[in-house]
Amino acid sequence: MELTTIWFILIAILWTGYFVLEGFDFGVGMLLPILGRGFSAQGERERRVLINTIGPVWDGNEVWVLTAGGATFAAFPEWYATLFSGFYLPLLLILVALIIRGVAFEYRGKRDDLRWRRRFDICIVVGSAVPALLWGVAFGNIFRGVRLGPGHEYAGSFGDLLNPYALLGGTTTLALFLLHGAIFLTLKTSGNVRDHARRVAGTVGPVAALIAVTFLLFTFDIRRTPASITLGLLAAASLLASLVLVRTGTARTKRDGWAFAGTAACLVLTVASLFSGLYPYVMPSTTADVFSLTVTNASSTPYTLKIMTWVAVVFTPVVVAYQGWTYWVFRKRISITHIPPASEPHPLNVGRLAVDGEAVR
Repeated sequence: MELTTIWFILIAILWTGYFVLEGFDFGVGMLLPILGRGFSAQGERERRVLINTIGPVWDGNEVWVLTAGGATFAAFPEWYATLFSGFYLPLLLILVALIIRGVAFEYRGKRDDLRWRRRFDICIVVGSAVPALLWGVAFGNIFRGVRLGPGHEYAGSFGDLLNPYALLGGTTTLALFLLHGAIFLTLKTSGNVRDHARRVAGTVGPVAALIAVTFLLFTFDIRRTPASITLGLLAAASLLASLVLVRTGTARTKRDGWAFAGTAACLVLTVASLFSGLYPYVMPSTTADVFSLTVTNASSTPYTLKIMTWVAVVFTPVVVAYQGWTYWVFRKRISITHIPPASEPHPLNVGRLAVDGEAVR
């Protein structure tokens, strides 16, 4: 197998890991107002439970997209240049959303003030929903093909990226991540939060399945191979199995792990189906096939790929082992009983009342 093919597969694996791991914490972020009783004071402890389920891992999950971007830059520089120049605005929106989301995670607990936390909770919701939508739009355009001119330069506009198929792809990732996050919460929480998450998963699941199956059908109509069709059908079967487990599971049957494995397998197989259908292209051109980018004309030199391969062989197991250890350490369930109530007023502030954010006697 040639090194260009190996690195195409490795980049597909990196994106798969990102969608599976970051997918559920995007879902948890979007579920804050649903499982946290809006942004009310009564739901503060529920929202803190949700945030604590992903608190130790969300930043580690983002490493996968950084590694995927770096690997694309090093292994396929022509692909990287065309992608980041043509998709500049949506990728910028994703970056801004991720920054806002990260800041919100770090700062929402800095003050014991409901309005302060509500603002950052909104930032978490928006910062989770925007990438969940736009990553699907981006991959939909990559698979469908975009207008490339001579020199493999993007010749379209931002409006061209918002075509029906790409928007369907964005809706698919949004719905699947929402379902993935809800099922993750049934695995990581207990009590009322888990019961509520299970009901939400049962409601969102059929809608997500319908959208995902529709997306797969349109995908097969655009470009298909025997491998992509097989993987796509397996993805649909995994999703349906997960929905069955969610609807039939109870606190005693302990099917939460299998249900989560089902949505994870659905995402893995969906990404694998897209990449297998895309190969040997990395970015097809809708203007003329001669302008398309492939694993051959977009790759680095063989020497560069060889050096990168040795680096990946040495460091990838270390990174995966460390992240696996992190998940093992923080594997236990969380409930509102583990969340302390709001802190008591400071002795110096006794007798003072907060009105519209200002302290008065």
